[in-house]
Order: sequence, then structure tokens, then C-alpha cells
Amino acid sequence: MSPQAPQGELTAPLRQAWLARLDTTSAEAFALLDALAADTPDSLARHFYAVLMDDSRANRFLDHEQVRHRLQPALQRWLQQVLCARSGHVDALLQQQNVIGDVHARVGIPVDLVLRGMRVIKLALVDAAVQRATSPALAHEAIATLLCSIGIAQEGMTLAYSRSRERSARADAAYRLFSLIQNISAERERQRALLLDWENQLLYALAGPAGLASVEPLAGAEFGLWFVHKGIPSFGQSSETDHTLELIAQIDQLLARQQTGNALPPLPCLEQIRQRLAQIHHLQGMLFERIGQLDSGSDTLTNLLNRRFLPTVLRREIELGNSNNSSFAVLLIDLDHFKQINDNHGHETGDRALQQVAATLSQYTRGSDYLFRYGGEEFVAVVVGVNEGQACAIAENLRKLIANQPLQLPDGTGLPLSASIGVAAFDGHPDYERLMARADAAMYQAKHAGRNQVVLSQA
Repeated sequence: MSPQAPQGELTAPLRQAWLARLDTTSAEAFALLDALAADTPDSLARHFYAVLMDDSRANRFLDHEQVRHRLQPALQRWLQQVLCARSGHVDALLQQQNVIGDVHARVGIPVDLVLRGMRVIKLALVDAAVQRATSPALAHEAIATLLCSIGIAQEGMTLAYSRSRERSARADAAYRLFSLIQNISAERERQRALLLDWENQLLYALAGPAGLASVEPLAGAEFGLWFVHKGIPSFGQSSETDHTLELIAQIDQLLARQQTGNALPPLPCLEQIRQRLAQIHHLQGMLFERIGQLDSGSDTLTNLLNRRFLPTVLRREIELGNSNNSSFAVLLIDLDHFKQINDNHGHETGDRALQQVAATLSQYTRGSDYLFRYGGEEFVAVVVGVNEGQACAIAENLRKLIANQPLQLPDGTGLPLSASIGVAAFDGHPDYERLMARADAAMYQAKHAGRNQVVLSQA
């Protein structure tokens, strides 16, 4: 199954297996499972988290008081829903496992910790079923359905977890790529120049006593080393990169023949090498064009980072915050009355307004902070090493700067600009989406309170 297969396609076998089991379960077995669900989830949830807390890795996820208070009741509800599952509940339950798996992936909870806690829960439920059952046959039937329901629910979670982690890994890799080759045009010209320099060495060598045999192999030249160690990881393995490697090998074989008695005459050899170099130039142009289109982390209008890399940055800042006891904050900045700007002055003016706000944010934030075009007229600033008060002061300064710089229109008049800013300081919660939701809620409070102001989220 392709890793890109739709989630519904992946969970279809789970749905069929779960329905098959539930459709063959007797009313007596369902009654026993309902009794277990009514009596045991509270103690099992406490036991589950006690087991997890024995592992030091769990401290990162469970030390936050609000997490503990929310997770234990959530696990109780999950146990009750799974134990009381009927055929009509399966689709909704599988959708729920998808959400849970995504959350676990965002937070980064190790799968083995969850499986360890679930192993303890299943053993306890099996013991309870044996004690409550009126016969061994009833106990066996109820346990089979119990293990099937919990197992399939876990499989659904794991599928979503794996897909989410894969997406995160691809985004992280793309961000590393973007950091490596942030100025794609400059890097393309640099590598083009290196390849031309090596080609010029051929011409100089042709006039020397050793001829082409004195030329350094292309694979060992600066371009060749860059292509193998940085180019291919950046471009990704493809037919173009494979062809480039093949052409480099052919060029070096032609050069190696100049040191043997089977050498071609110098000029025909030079011509063959230059033909292959021309192909390499062409392939490099294609690869750099593709990377500019597909892997650019910049918003083309504002030159800020685009939102695809925001989860990567927030995950890292949360990890640093928890490990180093450091703080940061998210500022969600929304340009006020943007639709009116577009409607009254045209989309070109709207684009210029966005560019001006982006330039202001870039000029008046620190190099250690991150700026994103979040979408439409929204921007996100991730400001590091600040507490709530400092984050609000930064946001207020940005608000004033935006408001004090009207956009100059072609007729010489100034178009007033303003922004509503929601501020959410990191509070230890490991889920970055919750942090963004807090900033978003604060920004909407600023909008509803009259716009052109800063509102701090209350955790």
C-alpha cells in the first residue's frame, strides 16, 4: 500500500474486521463488556498514566498539569466507547482514532509508551472479564471482542500516527533543504560557475604537456563533490540526478583513458566531454527550477517563510522550551479591513499592503525570531526567549509601526493600515496546534474589540 493512500482506504480492512467481530458477538458478551466499561475505566486510566510516568521520557508529555487533568478523563471516555462499541459506532470510532493518532504525532509521544500502557489495561480487563463472566465460554467470547476492539482502535491510531509523522518528516527535511539552499538563484549560479571553471581547465590542459590526462576528475572537483554530498540530498533521487551521475562517470572514464594507450585523440575527446557537460548544465537547470517550484519555503509575494514550515519551527521551539526551560510566544497578526482594501483599491494595492506589512515585520523583529505568511492577510511571528510581558511589548511595537506607516497610493495619498494581533505565550503544553488556537482566539478578540490592538491569550 502506498504511503500516500487515502486514510479511508487504509482503514477499510480494519472496519471490515471490527464489524465482523461485533456482528458475531452475543448479547450476553456485550452486557459483560458494558459492565466492565461502567465499573473499571477510572482505575484503569490512573493505572495507565502511572505506568507511563515510570518512564522518564513521559515527563515531557505528562508533566503539564492541564495535560494530566485532560488526558485521564479522555482515556476513561475512550475506554468506555471502545468497550461499548457496536456495529453502528465503528465508522465514528475509526475517525476518532485518526484524530487521536494525529495528536500523538504532533506532540511526539513515543508509540512504545502508549503500547506499554495499553498492554497493562488489556491484562486488567481480561482479568476482570474472567472474574465477572458466568461461564468460561462467555469470558472467552467477551475477551475476544474486547481484544479485537482495542487492537483495531490501536491500529487505527497507529496508521494516523505513522502518516502524520511521515508528513512531519518530509516537512522537516524540506525545511533543512530550505535552510541549506535558501537562495536558490545564487546557489544555481555558483554551481554553474564551478562547472564552467572545470570546463575551462580542460582547455588550459589541452595546451599543456600532459594534456587532458592532467585534469582533475569531475567527481573529485568542487562541483562533483557538491552534487553528490549536497545536491542529490537537496534535489532528491530522480532520473535527472541518476543521469547526471552517469554523465560525470562517463566524463571521468574519458579522462582516465588519456592515461592509457587506448586514448582518444585530444580534440575528439574534448568534444565528447563538452557534449556531456552541456547535458549536465541542462539537467542542473531543470533540477534547480524544480526545487524552486516545489521546495521553496518562501512566500512568493512577501519573501517570508510560508506556513508549511510553521509546525517544524514550533515543534523545535516546544522541545527547546521543555528541555531548556526557555520561553517563546506566537504572535498572530491580521491586517485589518483587508477585503475593503482589495475591493476599493484593487488587488495590486492589497498585495502592496501585504508587502509593506511584511517588510515592517522583517525590519523590526530580531534575527532569532521567525516570520511566516500564514495565509491571506495573516502573518505569524514566533518570538523566542521572551515572557508574556515581553511578547506583548513586541506585539504592541509592531502594531504601532504598522499603524504609523500608511501605504502610499499612486495619487500621493496615504492609505491607513492597521493590524489586530493575538499573543499566546508557550505554557508547557506539548501540542503546537493548541498554542496556535490560543493565538487565533486572542486575535479574534482583538478584532471584535475594535481592531488595531493587541490581546494576550489567557491559557
